[in-house]
Amino acid sequence: MPGSRTPSIVVLFMSAHTRPSLEALIALARDAGREIMAVRDAGAAAHRKDDGSPVTEADQRAEALILAGLARLAPGAPVLAEEAYAAGHRPDLSAGPHFFCVDALDGTKDFLAEGDGGSFTVNIAWIEAGRPVVGVVYAPALGDLFAGAEGQGALRGAFDARTGAERAALSPIRVANRAAPPWRIAASRRHGDADTAAFIKALGQTKEVRVSSSIKFCLTAAGEIDVYPRFGTISEWDAAAGHAVLAAAGGVMNRLTGEPVAYGRAARDFLIDGFVATGGAAAEAETRRILAAMR
Repeated sequence: MPGSRTPSIVVLFMSAHTRPSLEALIALARDAGREIMAVRDAGAAAHRKDDGSPVTEADQRAEALILAGLARLAPGAPVLAEEAYAAGHRPDLSAGPHFFCVDALDGTKDFLAEGDGGSFTVNIAWIEAGRPVVGVVYAPALGDLFAGAEGQGALRGAFDARTGAERAALSPIRVANRAAPPWRIAASRRHGDADTAAFIKALGQTKEVRVSSSIKFCLTAAGEIDVYPRFGTISEWDAAAGHAVLAAAGGVMNRLTGEPVAYGRAARDFLIDGFVATGGAAAEAETRRILAAMR
């Protein structure tokens, strides 16, 4: 695992159908985080993409760094990456449902906001047959790093993005698996709506935890949140890495209709039509009951 030295991109050869190492993706996420903080420290300006959302030099530089690293790590493996996709580059999944899913800077609005706590993240995931099986989420301004891989479990640590120094060693995390309420709910700063409010009310006793970006998945994985609902659409690159960490920690993420969330839906423009992520069997059962009643 990465230690106290400044990280550098780990270069390992693998075929497009071989699972990447968690260590390699951790190092790559840390490198991207360092790039993002360099842009932020220099002063970041934004311009608008065709869909009206903001993009900065940090998004572009971090994604270019990640794509170059993945090309060395997994020559020929398809990559679904936010900025590349916005520019018209579609991953070719015809050879098989194995690909990387990347959001180099999740939370650009938070990145640009003055006085923000720094909850924007670097997200890198590896998808196999529609399932995110390896993932890393790094919040460079906070230093928090979460990682997980199927069969290996999930980890949490802290690394200074500017110096590379280790603040907290990577240690195992698990979902809380609480048996009963009050449920701790991930409340978004930007995506509240009537359905979410009705869902939270139906849960009964709750405590809201307000946080942005993919950290919501990670705090569920770490046992600090029990339920994370999202009733609006979300792009696969926004969710895949956090989903992988959550699954590795023992959590579950289902569509609003109850089926597991699947990735690689090119015909749907790689969108997820809402979900509920849960950190334990009791929370999952309760959310299933409520969603069935809401349909």
